Amino acid sequence: MGCGTGRWLADLWPVTHRLYGLDPSTGMLQQARKRKKQFYLIRGRAGQLPFPDTAFDLIYCVNAIHHFDRPRAFVSEARRLLRPGGVLAVIGTDPHSRRDDWYIYHYFEGTLETDLSRFPSWGTILDWMVAAGFEGVEWRLVERIQDNKVGREVLDDPFLQRGTASQIALLTDEACAAGLRRIETALAEAEATGETLVFPVDLSFGILIGRVQGSDQGHCL
Repeated sequence: MGCGTGRWLADLWPVTHRLYGLDPSTGMLQQARKRKKQFYLIRGRAGQLPFPDTAFDLIYCVNAIHHFDRPRAFVSEARRLLRPGGVLAVIGTDPHSRRDDWYIYHYFEGTLETDLSRFPSWGTILDWMVAAGFEGVEWRLVERIQDNKVGREVLDDPFLQRGTASQIALLTDEACAAGLRRIETALAEAEATGETLVFPVDLSFGILIGRVQGSDQGHCL
């Protein structure tokens, strides 16, 4: 759900060829079709999924639930669509945990506050899963990315591009330019004193897994 360009669908291709991707963006789905895999791609929204009951073994979304206009409805819909023994997997970050240290939050005003308002916490998603009837809900750490940018190499970071990270894409042109000026100013001040400025990138990605009770429970993950 929220399949975008189909990257994560492609990763499952060696496991099964019965893969469905849903996204509200026609442009994203067009890019997914270029992967030349036989994906079943559908335009739609996660809060009202156009599939019959008990249609899937696994439903998952990667870095997408904060984009859903009705994330709790998505969790309930996922429960409806999963067969006995099926799994819902939600992968992403949680700015509410305050584990992450990301220079984007430091230099671009309002980005952290915006993320806190649009990202449901892991605890919130867990509560939604339990309320929807999922069992054995558990959280795991998937990956911790530590990739600090040193000095002016930060200016080549793809995350500073408007179309790469939603944190930057949601800013006005003025706010984006102001953030870049703050980075440039900080670099110039550090260089003037002979210091090396480090821009932190320390992000934790987790997965929250919920299971539907059934005789074949646990065969997905």
